Amino acid sequence: MTEMTMSRRTVALGAALFGVAATSTGAAAAGSGPVRGPGVNVWRSGMGFATTVERLQQDVKAKGIRLFDVIDQAKLAAEAGIALRPSTLLVFGNPPLGIQFLTANPLSGLDWPVRMLVFEDERETVWIACTDFAWIARRHGITDRAAAFAMATKVVASIVASVNASPA
Repeated sequence: MTEMTMSRRTVALGAALFGVAATSTGAAAAGSGPVRGPGVNVWRSGMGFATTVERLQQDVKAKGIRLFDVIDQAKLAAEAGIALRPSTLLVFGNPPLGIQFLTANPLSGLDWPVRMLVFEDERETVWIACTDFAWIARRHGITDRAAAFAMATKVVASIVASVNASPA
């Protein structure tokens, strides 16, 4: 079995285990955007990949939000000998806001701080994805933090707007 065949089988197995669609490109049918599961918001960036990542970081910092990490997933893939289109994960948050969710249910720490994924498909379309906060509330049974979830949603929307993004 070739390494490529093993890699495709691994992706297919992972997709089956985690309930996501497996494709060789990570995109759905032409023009429909990336394949996604429940609880994921996706936007199409109005800018190129590097500019999108840089502007999102700048906007997060300008809002006084803590940028915890920027993970270049394509670089990590290359170091492992795996080809991956540009993909960067931004990890950020406002502890006074985010900690409200953890006090409601400590398991919500699985979803905090916020993670925003910027990735490029084979057509060089740049996408931004982030977990939907209403879905996070339902996932963790948090019913008494509506104002905090609404604020988090508003902040993410304003960050995404900094790159002229439109909903996918």
